[in-house]
Amino acid sequence: MPALATLEENIPSLRRYAWSLLRNASDADDLVQDCLVRALDKIGTVRSEGQLRPWLFAIMHNLYINRWRRTKVRAEVSAEDADAEVSVPPAQQAGTEMRDVMRGLAELPPDQRQVILLVAVEGFEYAEVAGMLGIPIGTVMSRLSRARDRLRDFVEGRPQPVLRRVK
Repeated sequence: MPALATLEENIPSLRRYAWSLLRNASDADDLVQDCLVRALDKIGTVRSEGQLRPWLFAIMHNLYINRWRRTKVRAEVSAEDADAEVSVPPAQQAGTEMRDVMRGLAELPPDQRQVILLVAVEGFEYAEVAGMLGIPIGTVMSRLSRARDRLRDFVEGRPQPVLRRVK
């Protein structure tokens, strides 16, 4: 059974991912708490400490999806809100680049934002992300590629295509 210390080590990453999903510190803390409660309840089912991290993120993803389905409301973040979450003011150029990246991330569709954050920020392998999100590995790769392209275009000031959802 994985040690509770290993569970505790993952809390900062869980908070970061929760904030990226919800864009609200209070809601993110609630999601992390719900995730940890569920994980502690079922921790006996995890066979090794190596499986704990992806398992925690899968729990969080499922809790997030369930909440989203219940409310049918997506959390949005404005560029000003994203700037407010940066705790240490960076140098002028780095600050501008950080704001551009944060705005670009906020503009990504949620499915692309999830994948790019799990791979690029949290360091998960494609197969782990596919398992967490319940999608094929090819879909992970496709979403990641599109997210990187859109983010690069946004930061470089290229016009973004308008995404329309078919109902």
